[in-house]
Amino acid sequence: MNQRLLSQCNGIIRKRKIEVIDLKCIDLTGYLHHISLPVRPGVLEKLVREGVGFDGSSYGFRKVENSDMILLPDLSTAVIDPFRAAPTLSFFADIFLTDERRSSFSQDGRALARKAEQVMKQTIGVEKSWWGPEFEFYIFSKVRFDTRTSASFYEIEHAEEFFKSAYHAANPFDVYDDFRDEACALLKRFGISVKYHHHESGERGQQEIETNFMDLLTTADAVVTTKYALFNFARSRDLFLTFMPKPMYHQSGNGLHLHLFLTKNGKNAFYKKGEYGNLNALGRYFIGGLLKHGAALSAFTNPSTNSYKRLVPGFEAPVALTYGQGNRASAIRIPKYISNPDETRIEYRPPDATANPYLCLAAMLLAGIDGVVRKIDPVKEGFGPFDGSIPEDSAREHIQFLPRNLAEALDALEVDDEFLKRGGIFSRELLEQWKTLKQQEIKSIGTMPHPFEYKMYFNL
Repeated sequence: MNQRLLSQCNGIIRKRKIEVIDLKCIDLTGYLHHISLPVRPGVLEKLVREGVGFDGSSYGFRKVENSDMILLPDLSTAVIDPFRAAPTLSFFADIFLTDERRSSFSQDGRALARKAEQVMKQTIGVEKSWWGPEFEFYIFSKVRFDTRTSASFYEIEHAEEFFKSAYHAANPFDVYDDFRDEACALLKRFGISVKYHHHESGERGQQEIETNFMDLLTTADAVVTTKYALFNFARSRDLFLTFMPKPMYHQSGNGLHLHLFLTKNGKNAFYKKGEYGNLNALGRYFIGGLLKHGAALSAFTNPSTNSYKRLVPGFEAPVALTYGQGNRASAIRIPKYISNPDETRIEYRPPDATANPYLCLAAMLLAGIDGVVRKIDPVKEGFGPFDGSIPEDSAREHIQFLPRNLAEALDALEVDDEFLKRGGIFSRELLEQWKTLKQQEIKSIGTMPHPFEYKMYFNL
């Protein structure tokens, strides 16, 4: 028990007159769950020592006949939850089994994230990975949707409508700039530092908030927290917010681009002045691993059927497993505007916010590690670099592309998952359960008549 953190948290409880302790975690697919406990003397000490039991089968973790599991608060994540009427101190929770050892649950995303960074240190000798996510989302004034046996529809109303790209649109036409200002101030209260925000290119209310760099676990926590904060803030304003990758036909999709670099001895471990993109061999091999495993990675970075409606040409979305400076059609972009060596980095553009962020980031890190260990040279593998458009001539035949749908991504994962097992991080049980969950989603969508099919075929 960390007495210093425990003392700090009890001090917050007394000073802020906290009435409720709230434990939060996500299930395998990324949905957020929580349980609330009224404050009473010694409650936090008891929670840290014993945890609180819950039904793991209702989270999709365990079978009903063996479903008891335990949540233990991570005291370092304490934050006042501004969306609760009663003064509430919120924590992220780690998941444990009920065996005598109180073993860590092998599918707990936070545990996987910690293990991935440990494997990184042991395997390639760097200290930390640093991540900077870009959150893209739409704000709508009204949304209705439903699916029944005899009806299926969605209907969206939006306060904005631009003629063409609304990228960096200014007020008064940027209707939600004040919303973003307030949202960023709110994220600061959650301990999330924002780099900047702006209107994105989508012409019907698309926004972007980009945060500053954080380590892997903190970043994954921040993804969960940012979605929680923005959903609640929008609801308080009677607005509807979505991170859905492709919520509208013929409009830009929502990505979760991830900027990343590694550090060793406090220095950027990717940097070498004068090399392409100022990236050294470590950085190039890391790119090689990401792209070599890019198709299989898609099962975790783009794990929804809707994800692949975004990954199409014409909307600044990545389609090719290539890399280049300033190339937004490639899976990996090396920003050209960087002048500070400490900020030398790559941007992995395929991910979206339907991902479980712990699994997504851990899988990406393991792919990069594999590239470094196996010295996968992205040039020799034919991944680039491409600084202009993706070739349209015969050379295009040699370019590999991201999967076209979730089924293709799962097929790629089926034949390329060994890199995920390094250090025992992704267990066979987790991989099989993930594929089963996603195959069920594919089947649900594939057997459901689509409204557009009525338009095409009803009178045929």
